[in-house]
Amino acid sequence: MKTILIVDDEKQMRTMLTLYLRNEFKLIEAENGNEAIHTLKQNEIDLVLLDIMMPALDGIEACKQMKTIKPDIPIILLTALNETSQKVEGLTIGADDYVVKPFEPEELLARIQVQLRHYQKGEQAKTIQFKELKIDPLSHTVTVKGKEIKYSPKEFDLLYLMASHPNRVYTREQLLDLIWGLDDIVDIRTVDSHVRYVRDKLKKAGISHQPIETVWGVGYKFDQEDNNETK
Repeated sequence: MKTILIVDDEKQMRTMLTLYLRNEFKLIEAENGNEAIHTLKQNEIDLVLLDIMMPALDGIEACKQMKTIKPDIPIILLTALNETSQKVEGLTIGADDYVVKPFEPEELLARIQVQLRHYQKGEQAKTIQFKELKIDPLSHTVTVKGKEIKYSPKEFDLLYLMASHPNRVYTREQLLDLIWGLDDIVDIRTVDSHVRYVRDKLKKAGISHQPIETVWGVGYKFDQEDNNETK
């Protein structure tokens, strides 16, 4: 089980995050930046949820020091709507993503899993098996009936993200943010074109059930048809 360090000076926020994540991860709390840095040095931490606005040592400075201690550790900033300049500064000095308060638990969990997948060390990510479809994140390959499909990195990430959360509906905006991130300035229609490419390649490979469904007026979901397995 992965370990997440929750850093926020508000007890209520730490409690809420714990309720959201306790079934998926081992959690350690810190109420300020100095305590967080000490905790990071003393424990094996896989990801940090870091509030920006904290007294004494704020999230920006804490992030900078954490990246010096453990350069590869994923850090997701917890921000308020009016903290645009801090978000940009945090991403510039090494933070990997941000979540704006208030946020939906599903969005936070998806962002955490995306970051953990990008920064895995020594552990194999989950291989997803859906009938004749197999998605292997370690080798970055997708096969249908044993036949490999050639996907671009973004196409693979799109398929793997949705297959990792079967039946969850993603809006185009969420997919654009989660897959392309803040550094890529792309049109929202990019999502539609990539979904089309993913579907077309699955169809050409002979898949018997098209798993990516359009939810009209909302976005897309991966339909597991009650036969999705993870290993």
